[in-house]
Amino acid sequence: MDEREPGHHALPVHEPAAAELARAATRAADDLLAPPSGASDDRPAPPSGAADDRPVPPARVRLGDVVPAPERVTPVPGADFVLTPDAAIRVSGDDARAVAGQLAALLRPATGYPLPVTDATRPEPAGGITLTLAASADHGPEGYRLDVTPDGVRIEAATPAGLFHGVQTLRQLLPATIESPLPVAEHWALPGGSITDRPRFSYRGAMLDVARHFFGVPDVLRVIDHLARYKLNHLHLHLTDDQGWRIAIDSWPRLAEVGGAVEVGGGPGGHYTRDDYRRIVAYAAERHVTVVPEIDLPGHTNAALTAYGELAPDGVAPPPYTGTEVGFSYVDPTNERTYEFVADVLGEIAALTPGPWLHIGGDEAFKVRPDAYAAFVERTQRVVAATGKTVVGWHQIAPVAHAEGRVLQWWGTKGEDPVTADAVHRGARLVLSPGNHAYLDMKYAPDTPIGHDWAGMIDVRRAYDWDPGTHVAGVPADAVLGVEAPLWTESVTSRAEVEFMLFPRLPAIAELGWSPRATHDWAGFRDRLAGHGPRWAAAGMAFHRSPEIPWPAERPTPTKRQAAIPTQADHPTPSAPQTAIPTQTGPEEAPAPGPSA
Repeated sequence: MDEREPGHHALPVHEPAAAELARAATRAADDLLAPPSGASDDRPAPPSGAADDRPVPPARVRLGDVVPAPERVTPVPGADFVLTPDAAIRVSGDDARAVAGQLAALLRPATGYPLPVTDATRPEPAGGITLTLAASADHGPEGYRLDVTPDGVRIEAATPAGLFHGVQTLRQLLPATIESPLPVAEHWALPGGSITDRPRFSYRGAMLDVARHFFGVPDVLRVIDHLARYKLNHLHLHLTDDQGWRIAIDSWPRLAEVGGAVEVGGGPGGHYTRDDYRRIVAYAAERHVTVVPEIDLPGHTNAALTAYGELAPDGVAPPPYTGTEVGFSYVDPTNERTYEFVADVLGEIAALTPGPWLHIGGDEAFKVRPDAYAAFVERTQRVVAATGKTVVGWHQIAPVAHAEGRVLQWWGTKGEDPVTADAVHRGARLVLSPGNHAYLDMKYAPDTPIGHDWAGMIDVRRAYDWDPGTHVAGVPADAVLGVEAPLWTESVTSRAEVEFMLFPRLPAIAELGWSPRATHDWAGFRDRLAGHGPRWAAAGMAFHRSPEIPWPAERPTPTKRQAAIPTQADHPTPSAPQTAIPTQTGPEEAPAPGPSA
């Protein structure tokens, strides 16, 4: 799907400011990865701890500084826990062991502590972190309880997913330097008290468009880490469009070989092999993120038609397309060969995808007659059902006959949509991605160097100030599965640019999906979010230093050099000075698992 309305002019592919941003990001990455002068390739020992070596201490983290906001926070003054070099992570049961290993991997680089994972004993010894799975825990399938006392930290949940979300909260309660890939001299204290937490909506996600510009497996894994950090649990991959087909299909090999060979602007494109896709899915699953693959049909199919001209209405393969217009291509809805193609492709994707969802697109097929469009979508919905998956489509499929369990992804910009409301009354559920609040390819401000503006500017407050439960008129809250923040990539070409567009808006969408409505408060959110800037910088992430957010002053650290990345198109504002931001390789970029069986 492309978010532009009919007749919208082609967008510039890559402005000079964006190219400069990407080059600076690459330099920053090289600087961050380079060991300090004279250092060996071995992991450096923790700093000596001498007073002169220590950075200026940041503001103390409070128990309520978590993003997304927890359901209930109960601080206990004076009950802080200090993580020490001899601390261990204890688990009750093998199902908690994998999460404990992830926690240890998050904490070891910055602390330099060994943090062994061991079995829990009774009574629990003081001084460690305990992860407990308890069937009686009344936190739902993704909730948790976290307790911090002077004697230790305990996270309890009914499922490994709940424990994992609790780990992300624990991570935020430590000083921001916990995100450093190198050991840091720090007082590793967590504020005392308890947090009880669970999500408002079951579906909380983001979308990455890999069709307009292709992003390799490491970039996708990095995005998964970003989602997991803020308790988002779905990654929607827009795998096909006019400019590229990005997933190998055994029964139609030219789709990837020919259709995946270009991208917007004429670059080399690329595609995922089946093993690449398995690697992405497995990495996501370990972080309790479900991959939602999208094959956009019947429009947005020029790349497929280039590979197989027999699918085109006139039977002639068009040339590759590297522009950004929409609505001109479609597979022939009257040709039985088209439905063989649909069944083969969706069948192979379904077999590779353990999650329940299969997204069929369905938007902007402007040249398909309404009756032919309805017949195509209804038949494709039945194909999806035959694979055992639940169909998801952009809300343009709303008028067609209902399929059991189907989900509409709504990207409108006005709350009045009687056609979608009617589909909900017939049984459809919604994932909300309003274009003027959740589309993270929109510019922050007129001088943002990359991005679109057809839905207006989306600053952080605009991304935050709406309620998914009441946003679409006539749609009850219980028909809303959740929220998703799409990032389309006509003008986004690198990992640094992806991160720049995601942050700081992605946490705003994450809070809408996770936190109770009663916690929604812009002033409180912006203050909590401000403390995450130093975390992102320590992790080597690019982000927009929005003037809306009271970012703390940055303190340089002696362990790494940083290259400046411009975050406004030539016009830095006095209220938001442009600071150096490293952009690559943080502690969340752990080695990915090998292909699953």
